[in-house]
Amino acid sequence: MAVRATVSRFPVDANALESSGLPWGATVTPFAPVDERGVGPIYGSGGHLLPRCDNCWAYLNTLCEIERWGWTCALCGSFVGLDSAALDRYANPQDCPELSSSFVDLELPAEGSGEAEMQARPVYVAAVDLSSSEEFLELVKSALLAALEALVPGSLFGLVTFSHKIGLYDVQGPIAVVKNVFIPPDLEGRLPVDLEDVMPLFSFLAPVETCKDHIAAALETLKPTTSWERTTAAGQGLDGVLLGGRGFGVAMTALIDYLSSEYGSTFALARVFAFLSGPPDYGAGQLDTGRYGEQYASKREDADRALLPEQTPFYKDLAAVAVQAGVCVDIFAVTDEYTDLASLKYLSIESGGSLFLYANMDDSTLPQDMYRMLSRPYAFGCILRLRTSSDFKLGCSYGHFFPDPQYENVQHIICCDSFATYAYDFDFANSNSFFRHTEPPVLQIAFQYSIILPQEDIGISESSPRSLKFYVKRRLRIRTVQYGSASNMNELYDSVDPEAMLSILAHKVILASLKEGVREGRMLLHDWLVILTAQYNDAYRLEHSNIGHTTSHVDVAFSQCPQLQPIPRLIFALLRNPLLRLHEEGIHPDYRIYLQCLFSALEPTSLHLAIYPLLTSYTTPDKQAYPRHSLSRAALITSGSPIFLLDAFTNLIVYYSPTADASIPFPPPHDCFIRTTINKLKQERSITPKLAIIRGGQDDATAFERYLIEEQHIDGSDFSSMMGFVSFLEDISQNVLEYLK
Repeated sequence: MAVRATVSRFPVDANALESSGLPWGATVTPFAPVDERGVGPIYGSGGHLLPRCDNCWAYLNTLCEIERWGWTCALCGSFVGLDSAALDRYANPQDCPELSSSFVDLELPAEGSGEAEMQARPVYVAAVDLSSSEEFLELVKSALLAALEALVPGSLFGLVTFSHKIGLYDVQGPIAVVKNVFIPPDLEGRLPVDLEDVMPLFSFLAPVETCKDHIAAALETLKPTTSWERTTAAGQGLDGVLLGGRGFGVAMTALIDYLSSEYGSTFALARVFAFLSGPPDYGAGQLDTGRYGEQYASKREDADRALLPEQTPFYKDLAAVAVQAGVCVDIFAVTDEYTDLASLKYLSIESGGSLFLYANMDDSTLPQDMYRMLSRPYAFGCILRLRTSSDFKLGCSYGHFFPDPQYENVQHIICCDSFATYAYDFDFANSNSFFRHTEPPVLQIAFQYSIILPQEDIGISESSPRSLKFYVKRRLRIRTVQYGSASNMNELYDSVDPEAMLSILAHKVILASLKEGVREGRMLLHDWLVILTAQYNDAYRLEHSNIGHTTSHVDVAFSQCPQLQPIPRLIFALLRNPLLRLHEEGIHPDYRIYLQCLFSALEPTSLHLAIYPLLTSYTTPDKQAYPRHSLSRAALITSGSPIFLLDAFTNLIVYYSPTADASIPFPPPHDCFIRTTINKLKQERSITPKLAIIRGGQDDATAFERYLIEEQHIDGSDFSSMMGFVSFLEDISQNVLEYLK
């Protein structure tokens, strides 16, 4: 569990917080195997026996003072008595994980009784769009074959297709049997028959270890529906308009209902992989994609504000049904046409899944992403709760979860992997300060989750096959962190974590964009940097507004505070990112939604790379020259290095300078240091980055040069798009002077 606060030393009171101009909050990656320092938890049992405070319900931890008959809560200061069982437990404190480490992971007893309740097999279902092309299906086949290699033996797999009809596949025999149900074309229509009546669920879900070849053979039979099939089935729609043939909404509704009957029995979590080649345009849940063209053409209305909100609550409501049914949905959109991901995203992110967008099938990383996603561990049925000491409290929370309807500051997460990250704002409570004579501020994160663990079942005789049984284990992970408070503004600024701060700011501007539009999000970010710069200058007495009112007196580079120096570049890059570029600048609305979903789930270091990539230089493929450069052509020239590696999180680019010596091998040899670095980066990523190797002066270098943003002057309508980095700093300086007038 990694926790990164925007400042490691908290502001002493509300006035200090306001005067600093800093956001105050933290990011939490609850299922990360280690903390932000690389230290893992102490594992143990008896999570249900862990004492809790009677007042604030915090858990006993290493910061609490333990006395003979009780303990004092480190969060609220209450004294809590210990019963006789707890006294016996703590007679040998060295055997108690909660007294040995502030980061513990404790096993909880199974809910219910008996072995049957503890067993559950992993269930995976692929829902494939047949209203597509041969190229789309070939890519999906490759992805599913990769997925089959990643699934552990004992998993159950189901294959369903959808177009104007739903196809259920029984792959447990040598020849796949397909049963189809036609989807009603009307918007309110449901299937005339339940899928369970079409094919029993146990015929549909096939064990991977015995049916892998049958599943692969069934995938080879997938063919796109012809336009004749679709138009014949759909007929004339409402008002005589010919309807399409991608009945995604009805298919997902029926599939979730189909699986729900075995929730808690056959499976504790079912994962559905939905592959879409375009927008749902048939039956219930169909989306109007005409609004994209109309807004793009007219520009009478703010297109960003019109295209960012969902146009129907259908998929958000369906996500709530999926959660109740124990179904997590991952959406893989493989298309370059407008699909209205603004509406579809809720089905994935609120059910605990992910949203992927692949605009180009030729270099799609879909197969690699499928394998990577299924190879890493994940938790499910998670409950995340943050508690604070009495002097401060939680404000807004951000991330892919849904809040508990009854308890404040409790989030439910259906499926959570080791990369999933959530963010929180802090604010002062009634006291409005951290008094020096009280204990320092404390943050406690409790993360309750389930995992599926395999256990080999040994046959009675040597000839009997071995199989895997699966058990659901419930665990409680607790992290308690104590922070200091800054005695002055210098200490506060010196304790800034720029990456955590960027993460909080990205969440805020995404939320502002969704509510008020992209322009408002950009203005919010720009104004925040102006205020921070003004507050910093005031704190360091560097602003002399009475001397000529020239921008030279504003320290916009934060020269007195190394921790703040990366901030202007990060904000400049975020303003230039497609996330905050305007619709008329050519940013596809689906791509913006994809970035919103991606950025709002990344941990801070990954988000930093996605917004301001890392540019490293090399003298040879085996020797690094400089670990970091600014994103400018000047950096390429002044470094004198022949080779550069750019890491933009989703893209890795090796660039050979046009002046590179011809004796340097191109491309980099497979056993060189650059290749080792690239392979390591790929292994550490949550998604597979694309790799490009470019020889300057001979190859098209556009893919690399577009990241050199600091000197670019591009067409646009406001501050962030019209100027390079130097001009941007001058603009901020001028705005600071105006702010201080």
